[in-house]
Amino acid sequence: MSGEELQVPVGELGIIGMKGCEDTLEEVNNWMVQWRGSRNENGFKINVDCPRFGTGEGKGMLRQSVRGHDLFIITDMFNYGVTYDMYNMKVPMSPDDHFQDLTRVIAAAGGKARRINVIMPMLYEGRQHKRVARESLDCAIMLQELQRLGVDNIITFDAHDPRVQNAIPLNGFESIQPTYQMLKTLVQEEPDMKFDRERLVIISPDEGGLGRCIYYSSVLGLELGMFYKRRDYATVVNGRNPIISHEYLGGSLEGKDVIVVDDIISSGDSVLDIAQQLRSKNVGRIFIFASFGLFCNGLKRFDEAYAAGLFDKIFTTNLVYRTDALKARPWYAEVDMAKYIALVIDTLNFDGSMSDLLDPSSRIKRLLNRTEKK
Repeated sequence: MSGEELQVPVGELGIIGMKGCEDTLEEVNNWMVQWRGSRNENGFKINVDCPRFGTGEGKGMLRQSVRGHDLFIITDMFNYGVTYDMYNMKVPMSPDDHFQDLTRVIAAAGGKARRINVIMPMLYEGRQHKRVARESLDCAIMLQELQRLGVDNIITFDAHDPRVQNAIPLNGFESIQPTYQMLKTLVQEEPDMKFDRERLVIISPDEGGLGRCIYYSSVLGLELGMFYKRRDYATVVNGRNPIISHEYLGGSLEGKDVIVVDDIISSGDSVLDIAQQLRSKNVGRIFIFASFGLFCNGLKRFDEAYAAGLFDKIFTTNLVYRTDALKARPWYAEVDMAKYIALVIDTLNFDGSMSDLLDPSSRIKRLLNRTEKK
């Protein structure tokens, strides 16, 4: 168990899984029971419900007491696999719907919990984090609303821009990188993987993702290359300036394996264009790391690109909703984050230091040592 610095927890542990997070809740709860034991049949799970009226309006309900609890609420804002009835129609839950249900559950606690912590793996409105011209700052507004509702800590993964935490400077906010879990899964999927700077290169798909790629290249001792996006700033499509092309900056890639590291796969246009350009440079294997695989436009283009040999495997975490069809794809590998979430909860419940969890360099070094001995 972590939390050696403080042997008494902040409060009795309670874990809530919002709609669509049932599997994650079950896994996290199982880890916690394994580490701590529990006299309760449900372990540390708190039963909640968010029923809907026929109009689509809803309410949050707690099925048991949370007085004095240290609550951890796990929510997947992008789980469109959850539906509700509205005017006799099945409606998929949007991120807005999920966020409203989160606020309802917090409100239902009515200030009785000792502390409230929200684990929101992919940050709601995280891509609307800065203002360009006259537009809303949705991510900052969301964080401030959670602050007003009494949330003490917000835990997210690979925030699109972690500087958005400046909107709530007095609250706890952590953006955690799944670097170690990505590399561990890569080694499991590709047993012959060697982290040799003569054979492997880290690629950033754009200038915005350079920071996370610098960490990969530094801790692995690998070369780093980058693409930058040339945009048509005279045109706006769906609120954005369309990308004209991706231009590569870096050394020769011929014959080398590459790892493309990004935070989100949405439509897939950018990452597939980059894969095509990398293939034209006669690289070896192409592995794509993305913390969140949304695949908003379906899987067909990825199937076609894989059949054409544009990439070898895509790795995404299980932090957001994945369809059964995606899980069955031969080009897809899932990175399990449930144990890591349990470690975060265990540490914070004892108000312990997060330093070791936030910097996985020592664990990555041990992983590299194991691969070298093969």
